[in-house]
Amino acid sequence: MIVTGKWMLLAGLLLLVLGCGPLLLFIVADALGLVTDPDPNPIGLGLLAFVSFWPGVILTAIGLARRRR
Repeated sequence: MIVTGKWMLLAGLLLLVLGCGPLLLFIVADALGLVTDPDPNPIGLGLLAFVSFWPGVILTAIGLARRRR
C-alpha cells in the first residue's frame, strides 16, 4: 500500500497537534494563572513534545512535497 501525500500531511499535522498541543495549553494556562503550583514542571508534556515535534514536521514536509508534485 502506497501512502499518499494527503495522508502523510494529515498524519504529520495530527502528530504536531497531539504531541505539542498539551504543552502549549499548559503554558497558556500557567500564563493565565490557572495553574495553582507556584513552580510548575510539566516534564511529561515536555518529553511528549520533544519526541513528537520533529517527526511531525518531517511528515508534514514530505506530505506537502508529495501533494505539490
